[in-house]
Amino acid sequence: MIAWPNETDERRAGFNLDVPPNGYAWWYVDAISDDGSEGLTIIAFIGSVFSPYYKFARRDAPADPLNHCALNVALYHSAGKRWTMTERSRGRVARNLHSLLIGPSDLAWDRRALTININEVRAPIPGRIKGRVRVIPQFVTKNNFVLNTDGNHRWWPIAPRSRIEVTLEQPKLSWQGEAYLDCNAGDAPIETGFTHWEWARGALRDKTAILYEAERRDGSRVDLAITFDAQGNMERFTPPPLLPLPRSGWQVSRSARSETDARVIRTLEDSPFYARSMVATTLLGERVTLMHESLSLDRFKMPVVQAMLPFRMPRRK
Repeated sequence: MIAWPNETDERRAGFNLDVPPNGYAWWYVDAISDDGSEGLTIIAFIGSVFSPYYKFARRDAPADPLNHCALNVALYHSAGKRWTMTERSRGRVARNLHSLLIGPSDLAWDRRALTININEVRAPIPGRIKGRVRVIPQFVTKNNFVLNTDGNHRWWPIAPRSRIEVTLEQPKLSWQGEAYLDCNAGDAPIETGFTHWEWARGALRDKTAILYEAERRDGSRVDLAITFDAQGNMERFTPPPLLPLPRSGWQVSRSARSETDARVIRTLEDSPFYARSMVATTLLGERVTLMHESLSLDRFKMPVVQAMLPFRMPRRK
């Protein structure tokens, strides 16, 4: 996908990176328009970590991640929210170092920008999301992180400071704004490594701040607090206290780091095991709006939750 410091690393990080049986990789984009009225997230999955079909396939034998791929698109705009995530099988997936095709949609990296061509159908309420998104990094980082002692869950904040150009035909939308791009990859199901995690990122005046926190299955924790400046320089900082936030509608617990108060501005996604929110906090002396995620992997494993997921995540052969 996006060039690493040398050729060996680039092969490992590209769209053709090795994803072993039961493993996963995803590329994540979020963005907010310059006027603050529009937002989106896009996630391209190989080995869709939250797929009930992939979880079922792993019950008796190792499962092929390429047989469980999806492009998740969520739009948050003035006319309401639109969301799509259709799973595709191996026969509808193609990839090389710089491109990834999943069904009728594709992603391509030309060493200057990531272009995402979207052609997806919503579920359970029919409707289409179709158009093009371009993510233009200010820089590409060389920093990547191992998230657990076994080394089988990894995170790369590829382009924490980016611009985005959104041009959609359905719905009719056109806007620009600030964006973020990263990648997570693992050699085992994500629920085997963690019980709960929270992640957040926010644009400060001249830096991007990222907070990555997770509770591992062995009881230890991941606690990362980092910033990237406009030149791509990374600095660690001491995170402020963790403040409780109101639970989501599905009672998913949420919390956020802040030097003063913290409040939920808007809950963007609310499911039985996951919540995405916009949260107002203070970091490094600045008021900042965070794109914030809370994930309960214990809840994700529950049979009743698995039975609910196909209604929002249909699978097409």
